[in-house]
Amino acid sequence: MKSITGLDVPYRPEWHYSAERNWLNDPNGLVYSNGTYHLFYQHNPHGNDWGNMSWGHATSENLLQWEEGPVAILCDEQESIFSGSAVVDHHNTSGFGIGGVPPLVAIYTSAYSPESPLAGRQAQSLAYSTDDGDTWTKYAGNPVLDRASSDFRDPKVFWHEGDAGCYWVMVAVEALNREVVLYRSEDLKSWEYLSTFGPANATEGLWECPDLFELPLDGDASDTRWVMVVSLSPGGIAGGSGSQYFIGTFDGVTFRSETTVTEGMQPDNSRMTDYRWLDWGRDYYAAVSFSNVPDGRRLMIGWMSNWQYAGSTPSDGWRSAMSLAREVRLISRGGRPVLVQEAMDPLGQQGGQSTAPFTLDRQPLAEGVAWLPADASGDVLRIDAEFEPGAAATVGLVLRAGSEAGGAPGGASGHEDPAGLRTVLAYECISGELSLDRTQSGNVGFHETFPSVERVAVPLEDGRLRLRIFLDRCSVEVFAQDGLATITDLIFPDQPGNAVGLLAEGGGTLVSLAVVR
Repeated sequence: MKSITGLDVPYRPEWHYSAERNWLNDPNGLVYSNGTYHLFYQHNPHGNDWGNMSWGHATSENLLQWEEGPVAILCDEQESIFSGSAVVDHHNTSGFGIGGVPPLVAIYTSAYSPESPLAGRQAQSLAYSTDDGDTWTKYAGNPVLDRASSDFRDPKVFWHEGDAGCYWVMVAVEALNREVVLYRSEDLKSWEYLSTFGPANATEGLWECPDLFELPLDGDASDTRWVMVVSLSPGGIAGGSGSQYFIGTFDGVTFRSETTVTEGMQPDNSRMTDYRWLDWGRDYYAAVSFSNVPDGRRLMIGWMSNWQYAGSTPSDGWRSAMSLAREVRLISRGGRPVLVQEAMDPLGQQGGQSTAPFTLDRQPLAEGVAWLPADASGDVLRIDAEFEPGAAATVGLVLRAGSEAGGAPGGASGHEDPAGLRTVLAYECISGELSLDRTQSGNVGFHETFPSVERVAVPLEDGRLRLRIFLDRCSVEVFAQDGLATITDLIFPDQPGNAVGLLAEGGGTLVSLAVVR
């Protein structure tokens, strides 16, 4: 296997996983086994556009450096291999294990072709591995769950132990109905209907890629909530694809949401900001969590793209990448539970090497843009910044700016702010919103919906705004207030653009800044 992360190809990310060649979309089958994280994903082995859907495969020991392997589950003339999940069958309930070694079992959607006797249907099928994910065999009894539906897909399966007993639970979607349907099984082969959740909250688009998991609140194992994640497209908060979540209870049969704002099929766009969103950007979709992770940690990965323009992004021989892995937790804020997300840091203890950080200590912000010196510039950076906006109208950062920008990239000699290549992350103090503006980020003309400004309400904490930003060659991932809000967007600078500047209008204070590369 060959490590392909960071190959010298235009826009190829260094920190984010991308397949060496051809199309990639939804993460599938995320599972930890014997010291290895397995990332499966929707993949076209034969081209750079969506089609021939199969499961690609990559592995990692730390969720940061990935090794691409052979295609794991290949489509054929009867079926495409759509999204799903994978589990370690510790008790060998399926009977696929050999010699006391638990098998890995993939539960995926068979999208049947016109040549199949089940043409037009989507049903759930199994494949299994007895060599820890290196090779896979399709189960001869497929499909194992068929509702005679054309839009029944994306099974996420987990082992549940509760008052009703111990069994596998599947959450899948009836996409057109905006419903999550739940089933149970003793052996992964025979399934019994449990309940249905939805429609609820955002219902404009198709529902896809559900997940359901339990988390302690504020780290208290005796006080837990269940989180239901549902992706939808179109109808996301920033336009096109998006992922929402609900918090509630699960008794082994029924999920009951405590965070449903509206019920019914008709979308209420006036309430969109009241719903819970995993990410407020345009390029974090189909996020699902790993199974079997040690210490009960909940780790997620999403697809960094949007169905509005995914097939048009300007990459050469490859298309799309995954987000950084994120750990999600539940904390209390304002008397209610909310998700917070923390990215696995490529420059952290388990990550790659970094140079000494460029740092600035507390200082007033100058009007306009103050460009940082060259050793604080780059196309692959982590930036940690903390601001006290005070009476300012706007504070923030200019990212990936071109050489025509005032003072850039040589130093903080100028504060003028001419137009040009840039991505702008700004906190607007009157509205209390953090925005990411990519309308001047470079190549924005490949699709009419790509130029955009994303926004999320971010209350200050003790008068301060904390930001952690991961810049890669074609992406920006922003984590505000220690992960209470996130924005993920693609960018495609079409000329050299590595300068970073501090932005202010009407005052404000920089508390601290660290730029690491």
